[in-house]
Amino acid sequence: MAGGIEVKTPEQVLVMRRAGLVVARTLAALRDAAAPGVTTAELDALARDELARAGATSSFLHYGGGWDVQPFPAVTCISVNDEIVHGIPGPRVLAEGDLVSVDFGAIVDGWHGDSALSFSVGAARPDDQRLSDVTRASMWRGIAAARLGGRVGDISAAIQGYVRSQRERYGIVREFTGHGIGSQMHQAPDVPNHGKRGRGPLLTPGICLAIEPMLTLGGEGTATLDDGWTVVTRDGSRACHWEHTMTVTKHGLWVLTAEDGGEAELTALGATFGPLAD
Repeated sequence: MAGGIEVKTPEQVLVMRRAGLVVARTLAALRDAAAPGVTTAELDALARDELARAGATSSFLHYGGGWDVQPFPAVTCISVNDEIVHGIPGPRVLAEGDLVSVDFGAIVDGWHGDSALSFSVGAARPDDQRLSDVTRASMWRGIAAARLGGRVGDISAAIQGYVRSQRERYGIVREFTGHGIGSQMHQAPDVPNHGKRGRGPLLTPGICLAIEPMLTLGGEGTATLDDGWTVVTRDGSRACHWEHTMTVTKHGLWVLTAEDGGEAELTALGATFGPLAD
């Protein structure tokens, strides 16, 4: 631990990479399976099958809970349209034009990977597609802003700066942030999606972070439904969520939940791709 932040050995990061690949491949399968008429419960069942096939376990199933809230009952969070995060899969039938965000985590040998993506079911509404594109791009700008000797605030500022540079005005959800990840799914430090460069914890080798901007077509206000989990936009606007788990190595940046390790996106942004032996 360094300043309360878990620092992983190279060997532990390599195990997290294995978990990350389970996450990447499962999310791709879920996106391919989503279609009009498919229920969110059916997608969750597919994710359970993928976990079993990979010999991994779920980061989400039975997570949390309290005196008035049940532990999370699924292996995926599936949030549709005005739902931002933590949607519980169930009998909801997906329809043409729905905007869907799927968040998924896997554990391999005690180490976590966590990622999320968004997509439209069938033909996308132009404003939904633009929202997803900007959310995804802001995530990659945040990842690319990380460097050894930098600060968590550099990531936050890059996300916020990219979103604010757009001609459209998007709401940046502030109540939910990215986070450290490793032997637990949620660890220090928080990684807000807004902030100032040069602020926050120092980025050193072995720190692993989940970077996850959440944007809306309206305001940033949120509300939680009676199930205690599902977070929606307060104004009913549509929302989008993208996430990757990444680390900073002595060689550069490595995205543990991207099939190619993030090489294509990082190179396009002028960042240094630098995995450990994979």
